[in-house]
Amino acid sequence: MSEPLDVHVVTPDREVWAGDAREIVARGVDGEVGILAGHAPLLVELAIGPLTIYRDGEDQLTAVVDGGFMHVTSGEGATRVDVMATQAQLRSEIDVEAVRARASELEGRLAERRDTELAEADFEGIKAELQKQLARIELAG
Repeated sequence: MSEPLDVHVVTPDREVWAGDAREIVARGVDGEVGILAGHAPLLVELAIGPLTIYRDGEDQLTAVVDGGFMHVTSGEGATRVDVMATQAQLRSEIDVEAVRARASELEGRLAERRDTELAEADFEGIKAELQKQLARIELAG
């Protein structure tokens, strides 16, 4: 096996996860990207979506990120992947019932838009928040 990836998943509030992995797959704004040891330096803008970390001898680790960046550096036989997310949650941290309730609330607010004058910025903010909640539901099932 080649050298493992040194992976760090962080948000402005906390380090979500750090450790060794053999591969990481993330959803960028231009599509999915996979990183293996020795990958060329890269900076990817992340979309709202899943992040999968494959570890040797262990189950894969999954999380959801709400945008941000993934930075890859390689040199001297080591590859480091920094996922700097606006928000991120491991699958095990997601409270599915709470997320479904929040998604239902947001869907109701969008439906009310037809009957009220919701500002465009508010409408787009609600849609973005709903997208984040739906990504969590999809991941946690």
